[in-house]
Amino acid sequence: MRTDAKPFLKWAGGKSQLINELDNRLPAELKNKKTIERYIEPFVGGGAFFFYLKSKYNIGFSYLFDTNQDLILTYKIIQKKPYELIKKLNGISKRYLRKDIENREAYYYRLRKRYNNQKKKINYTSYSDIWLKRAAYFIFLNKTCFNGLHRLNKNSEFNVPFGKYKNPKILDKNNILNVHRTLKNTALYCNDFSKSTKFVKNETLIYCDPPYRPLNNTSSFTNFTENGFCDEDQKRLASYYKDMSKKEGAYLILSNSDPQNHNPSDSFFEKLYSDFIIDKVDANRIINCDAKKRGTIKELIITSC
Repeated sequence: MRTDAKPFLKWAGGKSQLINELDNRLPAELKNKKTIERYIEPFVGGGAFFFYLKSKYNIGFSYLFDTNQDLILTYKIIQKKPYELIKKLNGISKRYLRKDIENREAYYYRLRKRYNNQKKKINYTSYSDIWLKRAAYFIFLNKTCFNGLHRLNKNSEFNVPFGKYKNPKILDKNNILNVHRTLKNTALYCNDFSKSTKFVKNETLIYCDPPYRPLNNTSSFTNFTENGFCDEDQKRLASYYKDMSKKEGAYLILSNSDPQNHNPSDSFFEKLYSDFIIDKVDANRIINCDAKKRGTIKELIITSC
């Protein structure tokens, strides 16, 4: 079943602008048949490529992973309880939008504090009523915080400041329902990418979009989870990529930053993925506190064949 869903969150590093480049690198057989038997995304994030594929291809079954607990919790709520979430978000949205800017800011910080306090009480492995409120707060904060960032401090608290948007769309009822339909035949896991290996079988498409390697020592602007993603994790991922590429009928695509934007001699990824096809494509740097440093840079798309 094809659907018209789009990402329900703003997500730093989202792949909307790279979708055509990624689609162009899909195997001809998939493009001709318009069918993907099995799809795995070990770092789903905002899910831009997943939602695109679901609108253009018939996907038999999908496995989506991420280590961000609140992100996966929110996906699960949309999958199982979309109407309850819509009702909760509608109430929050109405209370927020009828306030002036000063009171909106106070309301934002009040809900951010509740959200951070919730984490001490929530059980992420067993559903409870708090999940619904948690998902609503997660979406609200994402839509009203500065630049839609998701950043945690050393105490694992969400600490992104208030964003002064005039009319943020906190509730998009139609899209939540579309996402709900899109998540049919989809399994969601809050786990490390390595746990997806057992699902890789014949005719499996795997798209890896890990937290990007920082372009320089100061460009790591956000932590999506408490643990981050360091060079050793990038090396683990390269090993996973190589192992999965040996599975018969499996096809892999991976995207990452190109460190040679800042250091032409940095061959980190060229060495890790020397056995595969590495293409450099243009991408816009959207998130940077210095507007002068926003612009077109190169990113890497790596394919298994």
